Amino acid sequence: MAEKQKTYEKPKNRKGTILRLGQYLLRYRYQMLLALVLTVASNLFALVGPMLSGYAIDAIEPGLGRVDFARVFYYAALMVLFYLVSSALSYVLSVLMIRISKKVVYQMREDVFTHLMELPVGYFDTHQTGDIISRISYDIDTVNTSLANDLVQILTTLITVVGAFSMMVAISPRLVLIFVFTVPLSIFLTKLITGKTRPLFRLRSRKLGELNGFVEEMITGQKTLKAYHQEDNTIRKLDLKNEEAVEAYYRAEYYGSVVGPTVNFINNLSLTLVSVFGALLFLAGNMRIGSISSFILYSRKFSGPINEAANIMSELQSALAAAERVFNTIDEPTEAPDGESAQVLCHVRGDVRLENVSFGYTQGQRIIKNLDLYAPHGKLVAIVGPTGAGKTTLINLLMRFYDVQDGHIFVDNHEIRDVTRASLRKAYAMVLQDTWLFQGSVFENIAYGRQGATMDEVVAAAKAAKIHSYIMRLPQGYDTVLTDEGTNISKGQKQLLTIARAMLLDAPMLILDEATSNVDTRTEQQIQQAMRRLMENKTCFVIAHRLSTIQNADVILVVNHGEIVEQGTHGELMERGGFYYRLYRAQFE
Repeated sequence: MAEKQKTYEKPKNRKGTILRLGQYLLRYRYQMLLALVLTVASNLFALVGPMLSGYAIDAIEPGLGRVDFARVFYYAALMVLFYLVSSALSYVLSVLMIRISKKVVYQMREDVFTHLMELPVGYFDTHQTGDIISRISYDIDTVNTSLANDLVQILTTLITVVGAFSMMVAISPRLVLIFVFTVPLSIFLTKLITGKTRPLFRLRSRKLGELNGFVEEMITGQKTLKAYHQEDNTIRKLDLKNEEAVEAYYRAEYYGSVVGPTVNFINNLSLTLVSVFGALLFLAGNMRIGSISSFILYSRKFSGPINEAANIMSELQSALAAAERVFNTIDEPTEAPDGESAQVLCHVRGDVRLENVSFGYTQGQRIIKNLDLYAPHGKLVAIVGPTGAGKTTLINLLMRFYDVQDGHIFVDNHEIRDVTRASLRKAYAMVLQDTWLFQGSVFENIAYGRQGATMDEVVAAAKAAKIHSYIMRLPQGYDTVLTDEGTNISKGQKQLLTIARAMLLDAPMLILDEATSNVDTRTEQQIQQAMRRLMENKTCFVIAHRLSTIQNADVILVVNHGEIVEQGTHGELMERGGFYYRLYRAQFE
């Protein structure tokens, strides 16, 4: 048990989380004010009932057998009226709070997603997709439930407790002394238990996020999983993750459920004491039966909400833990802003130069070391080398997904850190090995990067990418809707569509990162030829493992261990018989 407790996160700033939730609510301050008025009115009408009940009971004269039915029916009718009005106001309040919580959750989810769009690529390289999705969906839904229900319950509890206590003091100050002992005891135990359960609910949210991340990864990699016969191993891993999540959920709910019964016992104890001492006061002639009845009813109204509040403390702890995770995402540092003097990169020619560049993803481990590179305007530059040599890292630096740690990168003699990221990235069209298509028509996917593209332009790009004839065989041609991530077409066809997308984008520079790895060599050569025609006077960077496809490149940069060890044309490099020569021969022997 002690070992498990070591894994719990320490409670963080609960007050800060509540204040930040309050800021969202204050955006709808007038509706919240109306909700407060409705809460007060609804509970005040309900608080009149016990007093009227006492008046009705006092219409009975004990021992004489006489009953003033007119008074009884009068007070009974008033009770029905007050309770009806209270219920109607409570209904309106519930609808209003649901609408407010809907707006708050909408805004919160929009804030999280908008912030995610501003985070650096490195954040997504180090966080599981499933965990991020869990924060946007599960955690925010948890906050939504709490705002819609628990907030109203807390307000109701506050008003009811204050109102009932005031009425009890007015009826019998001596009987109220019973609660001087029971109420502090309830508060002490509630605070003690919730203090222990808060980190449990935070752990529960984290474990559920980890479980979602694992499931998302396994579903995405189903083909690889089956190909390597890892079903049983994966199930064992899931069992471990599932057990941790279920155990965290159970412990949080188990200890959270202790609060309600504990407080309920104390409240029942106070009711017992009220009944005993009330009877003694009646026998002494200091209280009427009706007053005792009203006092007992008010004591139930006084202790009942406290018990209900204790029962929802676990839900509040869960909501606060979920909100904390959401706010932690919002608080993640965004991509470093452009400098105040950053200029917009315009009229891009496409001269790219790297001078003495060094970079590593982790401190003390350099992937690229003292790299010098020159890609002249309008040339096709091929980057080759063994796995892990730093080819893809080089692309990340060119696009400023990461900033260099030493050295400089220039585009048209502009240091890229001195220009805006948006203008730099717009200067590139990029196709990655991992293709990405969204749920939409073929036309929308190809025209994704160029607003206002016409059908003729899209068709021209598709023809250049050798995908037009395939598109025309689809049921609705360019209007055919692709399913999520294009799962209803082959991987090679997905790559051709993304290549067509890049070719349509009117950018002065093009990056292809293993972009044709899923098409046959003949088609790849055709695409290269078509691309050369379309990308005249534009700088192209091509990362390729299949060296046969980049023989016509203007310059080939051979990268190994983060350094350019050779550069030249295919013929020149083959004549030298160096590292490139050995790579080329290794692929064909």
